[in-house]
Amino acid sequence: MMQNVHLAPETDEDDLYSGYNDYNPTYDTEELENDTAFQQAVRTSHGRRPPVTAKIPSTAVPRPIATGYGSKTSLASSMGRPVTGAIQDGVTRPMTAVRAAGFTKAALRGSAFDLLGQARGPAPPLEAKTEDSPEEKIRQLEKKVNELVEESCIANSCGDLKLALEKAKDAGRKERVLVRQREQVTTPENINLDLTYSVPLRLMDGKYYVLFNLASQYSANEMYAEALNTYQVIVKNKVFSNAGRLKVNMGNIYLKQRNYSKAIKFYRMALDQIPSVHKEMRIKIMQNIGITFIKTGQYSDAINSFEHVMSMAPNLKAGFNLILSYFAVGDQEKMKKAFQKLIAVPLEIDEDDKYISPSDDPHTNLVIEAIKNDHLRQLEHERKAMAEKYIMTAAKLIAPVIETSFAVGYDWCVEVVKASQYVELANDLEINKAITYLRQKDFNQAVETLKTFEKKDSRVKSAAATNLSFLYYLENEFAQASNYADLAVNSDRYNPSALTNKGNTVFANGDYEKASEFYKEALRNDSSCTEALYNIGLTYKKLNRLDEALECFLKLHAILRNSAQVLYQIANVYELMEDPNQAIEWLMQLISVVPTDSRALSKLGELYDSEGDKSQAFQYYYESYRYFPSNIEVIEWLGAYYIDTHFCEKAIQYFERASLIQPTQVKWQLMIASCFRRSGNYQKALDTYKDIHRKFPENVECLRFLVHLCTDIGLKEVQEYATKLKRLEKMKEIREQRIKSGRDGSGGSRSKKEGSASSDSGQNYSASSKGERLSAKLRGLPGTNEPYESSSNKEIDASYVDPLGPQMERPKTAAKKRIDEDDFADEELGDDLLPE
Repeated sequence: MMQNVHLAPETDEDDLYSGYNDYNPTYDTEELENDTAFQQAVRTSHGRRPPVTAKIPSTAVPRPIATGYGSKTSLASSMGRPVTGAIQDGVTRPMTAVRAAGFTKAALRGSAFDLLGQARGPAPPLEAKTEDSPEEKIRQLEKKVNELVEESCIANSCGDLKLALEKAKDAGRKERVLVRQREQVTTPENINLDLTYSVPLRLMDGKYYVLFNLASQYSANEMYAEALNTYQVIVKNKVFSNAGRLKVNMGNIYLKQRNYSKAIKFYRMALDQIPSVHKEMRIKIMQNIGITFIKTGQYSDAINSFEHVMSMAPNLKAGFNLILSYFAVGDQEKMKKAFQKLIAVPLEIDEDDKYISPSDDPHTNLVIEAIKNDHLRQLEHERKAMAEKYIMTAAKLIAPVIETSFAVGYDWCVEVVKASQYVELANDLEINKAITYLRQKDFNQAVETLKTFEKKDSRVKSAAATNLSFLYYLENEFAQASNYADLAVNSDRYNPSALTNKGNTVFANGDYEKASEFYKEALRNDSSCTEALYNIGLTYKKLNRLDEALECFLKLHAILRNSAQVLYQIANVYELMEDPNQAIEWLMQLISVVPTDSRALSKLGELYDSEGDKSQAFQYYYESYRYFPSNIEVIEWLGAYYIDTHFCEKAIQYFERASLIQPTQVKWQLMIASCFRRSGNYQKALDTYKDIHRKFPENVECLRFLVHLCTDIGLKEVQEYATKLKRLEKMKEIREQRIKSGRDGSGGSRSKKEGSASSDSGQNYSASSKGERLSAKLRGLPGTNEPYESSSNKEIDASYVDPLGPQMERPKTAAKKRIDEDDFADEELGDDLLPE
């Protein structure tokens, strides 16, 4: 048994293959032609039978028939083959038993061993394709159509909808040319329709559809009629069994067109044609049906759809819509059950503990660091944020109606949330409860609710303290606001809202430099804290560092493009920098954002007036008066404008409006009488002066005009009015002497009071008071040296408080969590600028 086993010699280190070529000579096929026994078997009837299959021609070199005189030794039988590995004619036999790769009979004739067949030379060149053949043209055209479809899809994903539509149309045109060429070459039965209906989305049957892509691009470009027509062509073709699914897209188009009945019809048709094995698609169609029912007000049908979805495959959107439907029908118990179902929807996201390194292994830490903020992790964050948003919104919606009061309803929602996977939302619900109290103007309950968080963990404590600081700041209790701002900052030093509120309390005390430091720290912690950036601009304005203030507001404008407050501040800074053209330009942008803001319109009128453009000034002053007809300054300017343009009759209506706003100010009624006198209506002027004298019997100016008019007309009352005028003038002189003697006796130690008793009653209208606003505007008019043209030396005592100026200068506060929408309600620009 071991006789054919040959061990490698220990001394011969060079012959690595010795012994491997030894084999049983029974399996030798090289010398079968000379084997007598084999040749005898071939001559039998078995050897003369025809072969079963055709012989495949070989590329091997044909073997010559060996003889006894040949180069090889003839064997008497198959057992007489020489030992493998023997050297014959100076050529070593290959290592394998049978014919090896590259081994031919030529090797016996002294040729070299060519394992890779390199001696045969290069392969012959391929036959060139004929580009003019119809088949080749069809293939090239198919390739072009596919490229156009791909380019259309890429353009759509990049947001270039017009280019995507053009590519889709071009693909459709070339596809029609392709169909005509195919019909010329092949029979219609052999035409492949796969390309005709190629689309960017793979359907369930694996076909790609140019028409579906074209319909999709029509829909993206809001060309709904064309999209529906294209979808109809696909749907009507019975060749494609799954083309009916496109009816979902047709239903979506009808939904966008607000044709809700047809949308529901197509959704139901698609639902009937989709097999039950495709559960996810059927669930999505049911959701679309439910949403359509909500838009039509059919809440009972919508409830049935969403209940089916929640029973088969619960998800957040369906659960939230189910709560909305129950809320619409007013079913309290069903709202509670739906809220519990919404809470129980699984998020299917990893826990945060997965992203905490369990060991100090560098490789593990690198992997965790890589996946900590990858796309999948961001998707998980978005899903969790969406779930929290739905739960918070649903709780705020149903809390006031599921129980006797909203507080009890909030408590029920909080208990349900605490028993779920959203435990951290319970504190946020409590804070929202306080905000609800704030919206209801119940500040005490809001404060009490927020104070319960003072013993919570640092994050919740900081949020509650931030909101408390915000509330106290709004109530102008700056000491309490400062205390809670300190508590919020100490609980969370990196809370930008807390730092902003702390800066506001310092700002209110006048320490602008220190306030800017808090605002800057808030910006360092959160570069998107727009309140802090806005307040820094205000502090720089207060410090008269206008260039830095302008830089802050311009940065803020780049973030908040349509913020009316920011636009106003930029215009105001340019006005302070004495650049009226830039101020006007920014105010024009402000008007484009809030076209009904009376303060911005009056400011534009003021700037145009200072530039000497009276027509533009009148336009904007008139618009300001139209939106807010209680601004004394605007009324005063418009009245003076009409007097200046000699339309005294039109000026009367504005002074009448001013006398209604300030009925204790005699100057407006004197201006009304003056307008009557200027327009030539002396009788109406006389009646007006008499009425003024009855209301203000000690007014000297009114008596002077009465004496003047009665003298001109020749009335008997002139003596009576002249006597009263002399008596009042004498009393005025005595009063002035007493005041002068009192000042001299005190040595000037007592400061001069603003106005006298006569001016307090609105009687002092001397010519020496022409520095006031109204007299300054009337100074260039005819007859300005007459007594009625002068005004009091006291400023206009208007009860109207400019709503825009002080509030726009007030720093912005920052409330924590979801109070953002109410932070600056009292600082908005708009129509709500009526005085309290």
